[in-house]
Amino acid sequence: MFLLNGAPGHYVDVADRGFQYGDGLFETIEVLDGRPLFLDRHLRRLALGCQRLLIPMPAAELLAGEAAKLAQQAERGVLKIIVTRGSGGRGYRQPEPIQPTRLLSLHPYPDYPETFQTDGIRARFCWQRLSVNTTLAGIKHLNRLEQIMARAEWRDDDIQEGLMLDSEDRVVEGVMSNLFAVKAGQLYTPSLAGCGVAGIIRELIVDFARNIGVPLYEIPLDQVEVLAADELFVTNSVIGIWPIKRLEQRVFAVGPVTRRMQGLLNQARVAEAQACSAA
Repeated sequence: MFLLNGAPGHYVDVADRGFQYGDGLFETIEVLDGRPLFLDRHLRRLALGCQRLLIPMPAAELLAGEAAKLAQQAERGVLKIIVTRGSGGRGYRQPEPIQPTRLLSLHPYPDYPETFQTDGIRARFCWQRLSVNTTLAGIKHLNRLEQIMARAEWRDDDIQEGLMLDSEDRVVEGVMSNLFAVKAGQLYTPSLAGCGVAGIIRELIVDFARNIGVPLYEIPLDQVEVLAADELFVTNSVIGIWPIKRLEQRVFAVGPVTRRMQGLLNQARVAEAQACSAA
């Protein structure tokens, strides 16, 4: 089901700048027990993205109400929110006034094998590089050609994720995920100062680490450092946490820090669904 500017609909104006230029943002949200999980965090990131791109943010209460309306139709699913700058404007010039388009859609939850959570996945390094742009770093804008080109690099169903580097050969993130490395019981995640998406689950892992006293460092990482880790895992709002059991030719164990973070995330997901239900 789709809600286009609050009403059922599938057809966006062909002059919409999201279609014309990728001029907008999106959020992808897990639905559990008919509730959109961590919606407040998603809406905060959306607000940050709108501020960064100078797009007027639709009212958070309005988006939350529409998200809840869609989510209640599925026990489990994926909710997507798209906000664009709307239609109009000559060339790259913005329309005056800006009237944003908002589109919410509900989709089935992907049929991922349970083994991706328990045993881990295989990953590879991608050739496609991420462009460094501090204005766009962190936000989830609609321009995802680099990820599309990176994902086109393999068709092997045994590989579930690719890790992307920037132009300085620093490992930044997965094609669809954020990356964490564990070394000697300490957590490391690549800095997103120049590019990459600051994921909601990444944010939660950072919070978990601080709360339980696990040292965590957000720093640049190269391929050698990543391959030298004791544990690796990737995160996003749909998959949660997937351990990496093999990256290129290196084999990794699913270690205690990864398992602890999986446990904390599962607790948080259940608590979030229950809190939404009580509200």
